[in-house]
Amino acid sequence: MADSSSAIVQPPKDRRNTITVALSARALFDLETENKFYQENGLEAYIQHMVERENEVLGKGPAFEFVESALAVNNRIRKLDPKDNELFDIVIVSRNHAQAAIRLINSINHYGLCLERITLAGGADPTTYLGAWKADLFLSPDEHDVRSAIKAGFPAAVVYPYTGEDLPNDQLRIVFDGDAVLFSDEAERVYQQRGFPAFVENERQKAGMPLDEGPLRKFASRIAAIQEKFHAKEVPCPIRTYILTARSGASAGKRAILTLREWGLKIDECTFNAGASKAAMLKAIKPHLFFDDSPSHIDAALEENIPAARVLYGIKDEKVETKPAEKVEAKRAEKVEAKPAEKVEAKPAERSKKRGREKVVECDVAKGTLKEHFPVKKTKS
Repeated sequence: MADSSSAIVQPPKDRRNTITVALSARALFDLETENKFYQENGLEAYIQHMVERENEVLGKGPAFEFVESALAVNNRIRKLDPKDNELFDIVIVSRNHAQAAIRLINSINHYGLCLERITLAGGADPTTYLGAWKADLFLSPDEHDVRSAIKAGFPAAVVYPYTGEDLPNDQLRIVFDGDAVLFSDEAERVYQQRGFPAFVENERQKAGMPLDEGPLRKFASRIAAIQEKFHAKEVPCPIRTYILTARSGASAGKRAILTLREWGLKIDECTFNAGASKAAMLKAIKPHLFFDDSPSHIDAALEENIPAARVLYGIKDEKVETKPAEKVEAKRAEKVEAKPAEKVEAKPAERSKKRGREKVVECDVAKGTLKEHFPVKKTKS
């Protein structure tokens, strides 16, 4: 639970300067067991299930650590300037039903989170409200909703269940991939279509030509503006940003660095991994969220219990045929199959490790009435 002695920074009424991060309820809390209950029993039973368990605290979801640390940054900003409204404004936008919301609210209060802005869409598409909230970023485990947000022009990423240890919230650490995340996928397309030698030659020829913006460039710039507040007053900054790229340093690093310089975007640390796995570096950084467009890099992060978000953008997304984390789940399934059947029953903590194979409450496409959207299944007599 959050330290009750720390000041609670209420979200400002004037939201023109806030950095608004919208996320689904499933991104904040572990609702996989509840979703399974809904799928097996229908809406009415699901609501009753949630009402009966209103005082049972939900587990932490894949973006919980990111949210908790972002709210801690707000406390530090207000210590610098009590009137500063350039804060993280965290908004929950969920397909969930209002009648099931008390458990969500009780869980928010249990963890000491100041989350006052909530949309419960009752089965409708929650991304419809991203414009009204002026979202700078949308996070959800529902790929359909993430694509819907991107189509509407909002930066968005898919988050996956995180089962690692709690992370300290004294410093918010965010790791960005380079190509197809901060940068466009121009160079990545050359590599995928023509191979590594052509990629190196392309980067050599265009070393002085800045790359176009990627989907998270503006979000990263907003983060950098908050960091500058602390740098200007020469006090420790509660945010640290990283680029962790598969680019090679000597042969392809120059253009990336010159692009950042052209944008005026200050990133604290940059690692050129030259095609190696990013898992070891992520374990050393311990980020609250890692943004990457590559399913293989996301899988590697999840295997190490690193909170990860896949950016659905560029040529790699066009080539994806399987969802990220399926390999991780397959490995776990193999271990389960090797055990006697009577010992296979999953504990609650183990169930939270599932990589979202079942259909979830928030991932249906809204159609017609609420009952049509959430059909109640009849129980066998």
